[in-house]
Amino acid sequence: MNLLGIWDGHDSGAALLMDGRIVCAINEERLTRRKLEVAFPSRAIEACLHQGGIGADAIQQVACATSDIAKTLTRLWPGSKENYYRIRRRLDPPSSSNQIIKLAKYKITEMPGNRLSRWLSERILYRQLHAMGMTHSGLRLLDHHCCHAACAAYGSGFEQGLILTLDGVGDGLSGSVSLFDRGRLRRIAGIMARDSLGIFFEHVTTLLHMRELEDEGKVMALADWTTPIEVTRNPLLDFFRVDGMRVKARYHANLLYRELAKVYWRHTSEQFAAMAQQALETHTLALVRNALRETNSSRIALAGGLFANVRLNGLIRNLPEVAACHVFPHMGDGGLALGAALCCHPEPVAFWPDLYLGPEYTDAQIAQAIRSSGLPARHLEDPIPVAAKLLTDGKIIGWFQGRMEYGPRALGGRSVLALPGLPRIREALNLRLKKRSWYQPFCPSMLDGEAERLLEDHHHAPDRHMTSLYRVRSAFRGALDGVIGRDGSCRPQMVASDFSPFSRLLQAIRQQTGLGVLLNTSFNSHGEPLVCSPQDALTAFANMGIDGLVMGNWILQN
Repeated sequence: MNLLGIWDGHDSGAALLMDGRIVCAINEERLTRRKLEVAFPSRAIEACLHQGGIGADAIQQVACATSDIAKTLTRLWPGSKENYYRIRRRLDPPSSSNQIIKLAKYKITEMPGNRLSRWLSERILYRQLHAMGMTHSGLRLLDHHCCHAACAAYGSGFEQGLILTLDGVGDGLSGSVSLFDRGRLRRIAGIMARDSLGIFFEHVTTLLHMRELEDEGKVMALADWTTPIEVTRNPLLDFFRVDGMRVKARYHANLLYRELAKVYWRHTSEQFAAMAQQALETHTLALVRNALRETNSSRIALAGGLFANVRLNGLIRNLPEVAACHVFPHMGDGGLALGAALCCHPEPVAFWPDLYLGPEYTDAQIAQAIRSSGLPARHLEDPIPVAAKLLTDGKIIGWFQGRMEYGPRALGGRSVLALPGLPRIREALNLRLKKRSWYQPFCPSMLDGEAERLLEDHHHAPDRHMTSLYRVRSAFRGALDGVIGRDGSCRPQMVASDFSPFSRLLQAIRQQTGLGVLLNTSFNSHGEPLVCSPQDALTAFANMGIDGLVMGNWILQN
């Protein structure tokens, strides 16, 4: 079966399964170059078909996530989706009408779907798919949290386990608890949209004058920069209570915003962020413990936008009740296209080892892009030694190799790299190149063999995708200064020692420095998505002012 999964909401995208194998998965933003794109994923669909070497008429089944009332309305009136995108990303100035739109949005998104919303969504999606040539394919609409749960379950490699999803809202729910057993998922509890921990943290992000659904990681990072808050003095803890495998909110979404604003008025931004982080951790950990106990489970897999919070993930991973913890790397709504395809496939899909599921470019395509740019470049049989020398000389380089990563993290396919112990490297990258908040830490990529030596709490399977915080041993904090937070933690990618280009580069760095670790951040200019094509990489290289670019077997230097 050729099965196409699509998602046409926030961070839209597509994924292609051919005979149960994931051939391609990509988000629309990488192709339109608009961060967190909301348009129908026509370009992502075309990229999947191209990667699979098939035409649109070869697709036998299409699976799409979410048919609630809010999503159906945006399908009926795409202009409303674009309008809200501009409001949310602060592209339009504030106004009273925009505030009314936001209030209405939070009310409508709590409403679950019904027969009419499903029927309307199907009619609209059929029309869009037919226009792309998929005139004979079937269409299935899948539940939002089933799609998240499928990603967590099938991506975990577990035979059995507990599956927990938490996000803002979708299909009337803000979370779900399921059991996974030998390829089959069974939901045992749902958390209502009104009781959303995701909306809670989204409101906190907005009140801190950041962009909701985008800057929640900044809130988590900001929370480190204040005196720890005593639990007994945190008023936000009373906003929720956990009862078994249910969460109950004290206020509905719009009243919640107003009550949060009252608390923020009496505290600094750092204190407010810390109280919100503490409340999120306290209630989510209570939910996890209850679910593990009631299901007699010790293995847990997580998905949904809330689990972009790597500090929370680290706490879950270190619970004594947890024997194994997996966080699906594309945990937010951007992963729903793949989740829809996994849900719809008639047989359980086999575990896949990595997330390099995007486009790949040949040496000839890279050479053509370089010629078109007019930039001087060198072609080498093996660029690894030269790249390692640039890095050990203190240079910052762009790294473009193989297939593009699926998801929000740069994982050695489209990365910007530097030595983690360079003096003031964090400030140089944050303020000069990335142009982002000074307090945000960067992440390390390290060889598997380094993780146990460098990290205090590395006791589960290797984290290949930067999904959880770990504590760095005190002896190595100086050497890793650029990739650790104020509390001595880091969010690592653990790379297998194999013959892939990125692994070979890390091995070369270990030979020269004694540590197989690099600072790894996403290869993109400020406000843009991760680069996808050679042309994107060359544009970012010119605009970011980095010292070099290693693209395939080509090296460019400033």
